[in-house]
Amino acid sequence: MENPIRIAEVLLPLALGQAYSYAIPDGMELAAGDFVEVPLGTRSYFGCVWEVGQSFGTNMKLRAVTRKCDAPGLSATHRKFMEWLSAYYLEPKGNCLRMVMRVPAALDDPRMQMAWVLGDIKPAKLTPQRARVLEVAGQGFAMKTSELAEAAGVGASVVKALGAQGALKEVALPPHQKFAAPDLNAGGFALNGDQQAAAQALRQVVAGRDGKVVLLDGVTGSGKTEVYFEAMAASLAAGRQVLLLLPEIALTAPFIARVERRFGCEAAQWHSDLRPRERERVWRGVASGEARIVVGARSALFLPWVNLGLIVVDEEHENAYKQDEGVPYHARDMAVLYGSLGKFPVVLSSATPSLESLMNVDRGRYSTVKLKDRHGRPELPETRLIDMTAEKLEPGTWLSPQLREATALTLQAGDQALLFLNRRGFAPLTLCRACGHRLNCPDCAAAMVEHRFRKILQCHHCGHQEPVPQACPSCGEAGKLTPVGPGIERLAEEAAQLFPEARMAILSSDLARGQMLRDTLRGIEEGEFNLILGTQLVAKGHHFPHLTLVGVVDADLALESSDPRAGERTWALLAQVAGRSGRGEKPGRALVQTYLPQHPLMKALARGDRDAYLNGEKQIREVAGLPPAGRLAGLVISGKDANETQRFARDVALAAPPAEGISVLGPAPAPIAMVRGRHRMRLLVKARRDVNLQAFLGAWLKDVKPKGSLALQLDVDPYNFL
Repeated sequence: MENPIRIAEVLLPLALGQAYSYAIPDGMELAAGDFVEVPLGTRSYFGCVWEVGQSFGTNMKLRAVTRKCDAPGLSATHRKFMEWLSAYYLEPKGNCLRMVMRVPAALDDPRMQMAWVLGDIKPAKLTPQRARVLEVAGQGFAMKTSELAEAAGVGASVVKALGAQGALKEVALPPHQKFAAPDLNAGGFALNGDQQAAAQALRQVVAGRDGKVVLLDGVTGSGKTEVYFEAMAASLAAGRQVLLLLPEIALTAPFIARVERRFGCEAAQWHSDLRPRERERVWRGVASGEARIVVGARSALFLPWVNLGLIVVDEEHENAYKQDEGVPYHARDMAVLYGSLGKFPVVLSSATPSLESLMNVDRGRYSTVKLKDRHGRPELPETRLIDMTAEKLEPGTWLSPQLREATALTLQAGDQALLFLNRRGFAPLTLCRACGHRLNCPDCAAAMVEHRFRKILQCHHCGHQEPVPQACPSCGEAGKLTPVGPGIERLAEEAAQLFPEARMAILSSDLARGQMLRDTLRGIEEGEFNLILGTQLVAKGHHFPHLTLVGVVDADLALESSDPRAGERTWALLAQVAGRSGRGEKPGRALVQTYLPQHPLMKALARGDRDAYLNGEKQIREVAGLPPAGRLAGLVISGKDANETQRFARDVALAAPPAEGISVLGPAPAPIAMVRGRHRMRLLVKARRDVNLQAFLGAWLKDVKPKGSLALQLDVDPYNFL
């Protein structure tokens, strides 16, 4: 009888729908989940063994696995998660695996790091630069080349030259710093009665280990974080790993400090700003189980978890959990899926829960734990509407007399005031008063935004920048270009004139990033600034104890749009912003400037009646068959030639098979009809909840093959309708 050939089915992190077969060399032991290196064409790739089998065939000419990587293998639960993700979003499995294998350097033994200490030989020539390097090295710390050069204020070549002469000596450092074990008793909080009851309910869910989902629904300032920390502690006590998802991890250094105080160790962080070596360290730490607590952005869901026992999704309503490029997944929904597959609980936390989560509570799929009062202060901020149709404003001003007066009195009392406008830049539109020309992006069907502080015009869709022209590009008239509408920079200009003594801080992603933003947030918390102007950055769960007034400048900004979630998003944003006030010893209030004071949302906001407004939204969605009562999928067809793109979009629409409970709408030009020089057409698929939308889309699109410059992007459960 012939000897069997051992075969590994290897999935590669490429746009491939299936694994490729490779022979397993004699003496190599492989199991499903192992990471390997394999040849493909003329190149080598890292991949993951999806299955291991054998064949007795003699005519099989398989290339062999090159080698097995050192990294721990991918768990069966994680592989099943990748398959579900692929099937739900109709993405090739290889694209889903790519999100796991974003750190190929972590697949092998971590490299030893080389560093410098002071050597025994004096350099032949001692320049001032060399003297500074030796002075820093003489402090006794082993430092890598880049670190030593930065500390001494010299180039790396100076350090290397001293090393070559023996004035510096090279030593080996451990490849990665180990993750400290959490101390569950390090910094517990004193919980009030409602928090204790909520924490006990979450601890029971963690102990059950049956994949339940709990919505932690608490008003702003009610102490939801302290409550779900107790659930995290319960999972850690059981020896499991914990993942805490945040919508924008890079902006929340104070929050990371709270995690460290509670658990007595630094949590592993995962976000796009991490340096490559730290990404390796975290990836390996998660795969080995050494990293017990991970605080991360949405992509942390795809780390190679080996013993995950709890996922907490903080601010679960946030749109930042939806990825639009690459695999268009929603991290909140996929966290729920992962918990179901892994039989561990998921906690969704928010003061303004999404309609998806609330309707899942109504259907009995999720349980709920509520916190109705603020911690230490039962009353919520008073919200009052300012009817802008009755206000008389000077041309070029945006703050009503009522809001100006309230801000002045707040500052005089020694408190902080926040003016909120969810629009970046100085002005969203620039027009020529002589000929009416509009300054648009040359590559997008969108106006360029003026950023006066940086003296540029910028497209917020493709990133194109150019200087602000002195004369109109169309008619040549100088001095006729006029900014239209306010951005946060224009509001800051007005505020500086009205309140010249104010210590002003501007929170906008265009103006403050990284360490500068973190320093500004810390300064606000400590009272260094007393007038804050901000975009949606200020609604991200920050705690400003001295803030007693919030003024919303243009509350109607996103309310009237084609987005079916516009009302829900506006509610969440305004409620979260208003909730920044009154979190310290003094009560807070919010003044909301609106041209639609009779809108149901505005009336409910003034009453503080969230449930009444969201119940109305639920009814509208149910009647219209829109998510979460129904399902949607979006298809965006793009190409360099407008006519070719339109023809292909029509052909795709005509190829849609008839199906009960499904409607195909379009094609029509996308709201932004051109982005980055590509014309865009959009189709929208609307389906009942009981219809297999994925089966319909798969049957429809399996033979659709875009050619040339044409491309088709499918988005199941879209959140972006532009």
